Amino acid sequence: MPFIELESNLPASKFTDDFLKRLCTTTAAVLQKSEDRMNLSVKSGLAMLMAGSTAPCVMLCVAAIGVTDTAEKNKEHSAKIFQFLTGELGLSEDRIVIRFYPLEPWQVGKKGTVMSFL
Repeated sequence: MPFIELESNLPASKFTDDFLKRLCTTTAAVLQKSEDRMNLSVKSGLAMLMAGSTAPCVMLCVAAIGVTDTAEKNKEHSAKIFQFLTGELGLSEDRIVIRFYPLEPWQVGKKGTVMSFL
């Protein structure tokens, strides 16, 4: 049950429903999870500064159980997600940062319990 949180100073008009669906499809494939398990949120139009500049940028957080727990895995994930974001949003790689967080099943609540029991 991955969580994808995108924050950007780009306007909301850049993040259409179609973009969200493509982001879901892409990140699900990258993380080898089914799309119906994905959780995405986008916060646009934020006041942001990255590397000393307020130029358009994206910070992406990827949190998941079992697939974001090693440097090797995250290096592969990063390359594929960067390719998607640069292509879709027209940003250079130096205007995108991705943070990966490994989750344990007991850290994710669903259906009145935690994933450890589902």
